[in-house]
Amino acid sequence: MSPQFRMRVLIYKRTHVGDPSPDGVFGIHDCMRSVRGRDFDAVIGLGGISSEPRSHGINGKINWIGVGAHKTPSSKFGLNRPYITFDHFSLFDHRGPEVAAIAPGLATHMYNTNRRVVMSDSLPPKIAKEVTEILKMAKKAPALDQKRESLSRASACAPKKARKCR
Repeated sequence: MSPQFRMRVLIYKRTHVGDPSPDGVFGIHDCMRSVRGRDFDAVIGLGGISSEPRSHGINGKINWIGVGAHKTPSSKFGLNRPYITFDHFSLFDHRGPEVAAIAPGLATHMYNTNRRVVMSDSLPPKIAKEVTEILKMAKKAPALDQKRESLSRASACAPKKARKCR
């Protein structure tokens, strides 16, 4: 991140798969509720380490990355709970790399102190540098302008079995 521009990144521990959708719409099952309404430019979803993430095979892994966030208000979920699409999106789920292998400082910060959600601007410089390296994984993905079209489909269709997201 350059000194003139610092991307604000939401980093959270994920408990299950399915939100964001495979086509890059975050919020289709109302996961992370009002946290989605925060001001950020990118999101990194890390697998938590409790029994539910373990059951999905996502524990301790980088699950997904979205860069270039675009928020669309959702009348379905309320004012501060938008749908979010991204310019660049990579979904890894259980195939993601181990957080500790890619970003050991971030892994310690998130898992050893049991943090659920952090914003990158609150991180020490060494960990912020690790976050920048993780974001490069998604920036290599092709641009996803067509993904925003899927937002209208996602908002029109309720999930068959609604997940209780935390």
